[in-house]
Amino acid sequence: MMPHINILGTKVDVLTVNELHNYIAEHSKDQRKALILHANVYGLNLAVNLQWLREFYNLADIVFCDGAGVMLAARILGYRIPERITYADWMWQIGEFAADNSITFFFLGGRSGVAEKAKSVMQKRFPKLKIVGTHHGYFDKQLGSQENTYVIKLINQANPDILLVGFGMPLQEWWLMENWGQINARVALTGGAVFDYISGELHRGPKWMTDNGFEWLARLLIEPKRLWKRYILGNPLFLYRVLKQRLELSHFD
Repeated sequence: MMPHINILGTKVDVLTVNELHNYIAEHSKDQRKALILHANVYGLNLAVNLQWLREFYNLADIVFCDGAGVMLAARILGYRIPERITYADWMWQIGEFAADNSITFFFLGGRSGVAEKAKSVMQKRFPKLKIVGTHHGYFDKQLGSQENTYVIKLINQANPDILLVGFGMPLQEWWLMENWGQINARVALTGGAVFDYISGELHRGPKWMTDNGFEWLARLLIEPKRLWKRYILGNPLFLYRVLKQRLELSHFD
């Protein structure tokens, strides 16, 4: 088991990219399934009020840090997370690792054609990478629906080592919670807007912002109408909650 810390009632594992790769490689080639989720400020804020999401995080095999805000929270609470693992950077690393280790992917999510475009981009960069299937994220996700049943059948026929789901939070977590038991993939990853980034449909901010804890600001500037509540309201609320947790912990020091 990976060492982990508690942030607002949700576990976040303390691990490096290399440790995460080794964990994925170990589970991609045997019968032990692994659920690997990512935690950012938005997700941890959601988990405070959504008990099912908090419980799903805490039952996951790995919850890795995706964002400078989570690293800051860890420091405030007296811990250290060695690095953030952000999909816009990490997909190129895991893509190369998967290609070198014959690990296969299925891409699920995004608008029509986006996952397929992401597949083309990844395979152009890593010719040995096997992406055994794709499907968009705009289907009836209700448990037992005809479309949902078809998508699960499609995944199971492809039999990927890794299913990468990009529906956005908390829909991707809810869908996996309901359907993971029926899916044959060995590893599940949640990736949010990962296919939009890989395909080039969504651009990142300048490197000086993304490398220095201002990825959230870059995203806000790119998508202000969609993201203003998440960041303008959500970031201060998250900081308040973490400081409150730290104060409560100090009473027991």
